Amino acid sequence: MTSPGVRAETANGVALVTLDRPARHNALDLATAAELAALWREFRFDDTVRAAVVTGAGGRAFCTGIDRAADVPQPSSPFSVDDPLLRIGPKANDLWKPVLAAVEGMACGGAFYLLGEAEFIIAAEDATFFDPHTAYGMVSAYESILMAQRMPYGEIARLALMGTAERLGARRAHAIGLVSELTRPGAAAQTALRRAEVLAAQPTEAVQGTVRALWAAKEATRAQALAHAPQLIALGNLPPDRQAALFTARPRNTGDAPPPVR
Repeated sequence: MTSPGVRAETANGVALVTLDRPARHNALDLATAAELAALWREFRFDDTVRAAVVTGAGGRAFCTGIDRAADVPQPSSPFSVDDPLLRIGPKANDLWKPVLAAVEGMACGGAFYLLGEAEFIIAAEDATFFDPHTAYGMVSAYESILMAQRMPYGEIARLALMGTAERLGARRAHAIGLVSELTRPGAAAQTALRRAEVLAAQPTEAVQGTVRALWAAKEATRAQALAHAPQLIALGNLPPDRQAALFTARPRNTGDAPPPVR
């Protein structure tokens, strides 16, 4: 499958899914988000796919979340929030074939919807993770809840609350268990493909059952926490025009420049 925003190719039982908007740091517009969700649903029925790797094109970013240029209409009710990224992950689409994430460059904000639903993460040594929500007047709810399932509380609290002032480097991410393996820059996807081929070579029923068991271990807590997210976002987010003003006023080139990477 190839589309303007997503590329997918399959070999040796493994699908390589590439977010293909490098000029936008692989940020997701609404069409790309829908294509990604459709792809996971397609893999449920494709017996030639027994594992998958998701990565980003261009080397500068894995994904930077929702494209700021995307128009996301919202209902007027304070009890409803339409989040276009809720369905971009494999588990959200009832796919229990293992999915590995291969991170090069930046992974931030809405990228955590994908990282939070990956079995494990392989990252290049120069990869960085951050969450800009609070800096732009937005509540980090879904992202923080998903990542709190795989990071120590203090680490995700620091990442989410510090906004653009914080970068989590790949080595620190590996030390705290967020990243399972480090590679040289440019090698994350190929390393992840080799690991995924091992998974694909094993009986898929046993592998999928194990994935489902692992998720069952934390599913109740996760579901209860996610149920609060829409109201927290509705209550805590600044109005869109104030968010946009903060985003427009951000430092350029010096780069949303944070302190040195941890």
